[in-house]
Amino acid sequence: MKIVRRVGASPVERGSVGGQACPDIFELADGSFAVIGTDKTDLLDGSLPADASRGGHERIVVITRDILLRAKRDIPDA
Repeated sequence: MKIVRRVGASPVERGSVGGQACPDIFELADGSFAVIGTDKTDLLDGSLPADASRGGHERIVVITRDILLRAKRDIPDA
């Protein structure tokens, strides 16, 4: 797996003073996306809708609305 680009604004562009340990979104070489966020699996796992599930190797990661909205411009429609 290889990260090919950041999707959206960098932590510094979003106002992070140090630009470290901040949520982020990256596009991978295979077209998938990697997300750095706060692990909220334990908090949200029981709240998943009935038609949603999480594999044992998967985590529920939370990012802010601002991060996703800033990334929207960089995510292709198809």
